[in-house]
Amino acid sequence: MMTHKAIVNIFSSYNNIVMTATDLTGAETISTCSGGQVVKASKDTGSQFAGTRAAERMADELKEREFTQLIIKYRAPGGNKANNTGPSAQAAIRAFTRAGMTITRIEDVTPIAHDGTKSKGGRRGRRV
Repeated sequence: MMTHKAIVNIFSSYNNIVMTATDLTGAETISTCSGGQVVKASKDTGSQFAGTRAAERMADELKEREFTQLIIKYRAPGGNKANNTGPSAQAAIRAFTRAGMTITRIEDVTPIAHDGTKSKGGRRGRRV
């Protein structure tokens, strides 16, 4: 039996989680899912529960199309603030493994500014 690989791109912020599964070239989209599709309240779209449910739904769609191995690329909004990855990305990765998918690689592809964005506070910093 031949195993098929898919790339799962996860964008996780504090407000939402958006996941897209593509083939290895990244040209053809296999499946998409977001936090708003699996929870009722809009305040819960970026939660760990929404990430878990969205990953379970996507795993079912990938299994129907005979994809068993995943390469996961997760990303956050980026910028000059430290650690802006939303809480749902790690929960989604755990849900993929619990659903029986084999994860071959996990990459963090968050865009990091090379001294390109101005930090808050002005020239002399925040005065207290």
